[in-house]
Amino acid sequence: MFKTIDPSKIPHSELHRLMLGAIAPRPIAFASTIDADGRPNLSPFSFFNAFGVNPSTIIFSPSRRGRDNTTKDTFDNIKQVPEVVINAVTYGMVEQVSLASTEFPKGVNEFEKSGFTPLASKKVRPFRVKESPVQWECRVRDLIETGKGGGAANLVICEVLAVHLNEEILTIDGLIDTQRIDLVGRMGGDYYVRANRNALFEVEKPLQKPAIGIDALPQHLRNSPLLTGNELGRLGSVEFPPSIEEIALVAKLDAIREIIENQVLTTEAKLEKLHGYIRLMLAEGRKKEALAIGYLI
Repeated sequence: MFKTIDPSKIPHSELHRLMLGAIAPRPIAFASTIDADGRPNLSPFSFFNAFGVNPSTIIFSPSRRGRDNTTKDTFDNIKQVPEVVINAVTYGMVEQVSLASTEFPKGVNEFEKSGFTPLASKKVRPFRVKESPVQWECRVRDLIETGKGGGAANLVICEVLAVHLNEEILTIDGLIDTQRIDLVGRMGGDYYVRANRNALFEVEKPLQKPAIGIDALPQHLRNSPLLTGNELGRLGSVEFPPSIEEIALVAKLDAIREIIENQVLTTEAKLEKLHGYIRLMLAEGRKKEALAIGYLI
């Protein structure tokens, strides 16, 4: 049962809350700018992401305020000095970042208010945030105002001129270690999410590898009340159906053989037990063996 909403029939504030609640978690751009008089500004924005590398393209939106249709200092500053430093936000600094989002009077230095340390940039005028492990120095390539009403987006299209990485978050091969960087993302309301420990999981990217697809799975797997969509997705991501030899090998497993040879169990009961073992094997990362079990009946 779905509730259908026409965005044109609800207040902008309600649509905004729906977006924040459903389009999440969102990365946070902690944007450092400077005005024509050299006064720094620091503010977080979660309407933000990366969009390309050739040319490098990072976009964030300091939208118009919905309540009074005013623009934010970040947006005004970029019009005066089209440069910005986008600093990554980690769990260890999120409370200070939230403090920087306070709407202080124009000209107030959010570096001082939120306790962050300004670092001189190499190629742009705005300061970097020392406490952030990744700092992107950018020039503003384009500025797109999508509207003039309250809540309208202002797309700041940035080109990266320099990247600064704290070596403590890097792996031995120079890549960013997801566990060490400990990023946070924005959810709806007052909620954030921490990209660390139990919140992290891996999904292998198919990319250019072939995959048999869920539609190629045996019907009893596709219709299983036990297997989830994620589990079916894992089974469907294998490159080839199991070979006769692979099926024969799983058939020799004691637990599987007992189910198959059990004369008391109905076919439905056998399938339920086999699907249970498929789930266990998927949890252990034994994807090919799990799929082979599905071809026994």
